[in-house]
Amino acid sequence: MMDERLSAPRKAAVLVAGSWGTALASVLADNGFAVKLWTRSGEHANQINTEHMNSKYLPGAALPEAIVATSDMKQAIENSELVLFVAPSSALRSVAKEAAKHITESMICVHATKGFEADTLKTMSTVLAEELQRPSSQIVVLSGPSHAEEVIRKLPTTVVVAAADIHAAEKAQDAFINSTFRVYTNTDTVGVEVSGALKNIIALGAGLSDGLKFGDNAKAALITRGLAEISRLGAAMGASPLTFAGLAGVGDLVVTCTSQHSRNWRAGYMLAQGKPLEEVLKTMGMVVEGVKTTRAAYELAKRYEVELPITDQLHEVLFAGKEPRDAVETLMGRLKTNEIEAIL
Repeated sequence: MMDERLSAPRKAAVLVAGSWGTALASVLADNGFAVKLWTRSGEHANQINTEHMNSKYLPGAALPEAIVATSDMKQAIENSELVLFVAPSSALRSVAKEAAKHITESMICVHATKGFEADTLKTMSTVLAEELQRPSSQIVVLSGPSHAEEVIRKLPTTVVVAAADIHAAEKAQDAFINSTFRVYTNTDTVGVEVSGALKNIIALGAGLSDGLKFGDNAKAALITRGLAEISRLGAAMGASPLTFAGLAGVGDLVVTCTSQHSRNWRAGYMLAQGKPLEEVLKTMGMVVEGVKTTRAAYELAKRYEVELPITDQLHEVLFAGKEPRDAVETLMGRLKTNEIEAIL
């Protein structure tokens, strides 16, 4: 008789049960994992388990039977092979601190959170390494052009998993890759995380541009010059320039700036209609990472002494009451320069 332990499914924990966490939980479940999807709310967990659907964040999308929601952190993580963190950047440290009590050295730790810690300006991988007390080289980041609304429908999607230790990245790659979710590896965690964070700023700008009906020419320029800003800050922080030409860089930037699935694009579009930031965020009902990231990138630019003109102007719009049209006029009126020199 076959040993039941040999036929038992691999186990994974996903923290937390937002739209992206739920979509990635579905990928893992499709790949043979028994997935525990953690949420702070017992009511939310019961709804997911009863309806087999996360109606709060991905309404209408049926979830695999292998996904079970829970509000018990220990129950979620216990005996897991892989733990995936998908908490908002503002909550990642507190979630990691709670999870650390239950995580063992053998578990693969991955995060798919895009942003910086507001107070310290640290990357999410650094935050996880500190709270989990493991080498930062062992923390894997998953990023790339990937809307949850499409991943949950099994539409073709390609992402990258990055870790300084390539073996850690390869373990994550093996866990996530399948016929509709292609996964590449990378060792440049800094480049992948800077790209994933700053593209949300540029997406806010793209939403503003579309809301002001500035046209395709303006948005193409915004995306291109936005990539230059991402590359400039990333290089100053030690990233590889090649990363910005890849999935985590230009790939994620394009999809976030051009899709109405993008929360950041939608937020920018509403701001262009004259709605106050507080009203926009309340209407969205979900975290708009680009807002907090604009503050962080503004401070990082000063720390690393690099110019981020688009970020500067969005900072003025978001936090100093500057009119979006005036911000565009400021950008267009900048001193003339050489395109390639402006990237460096």
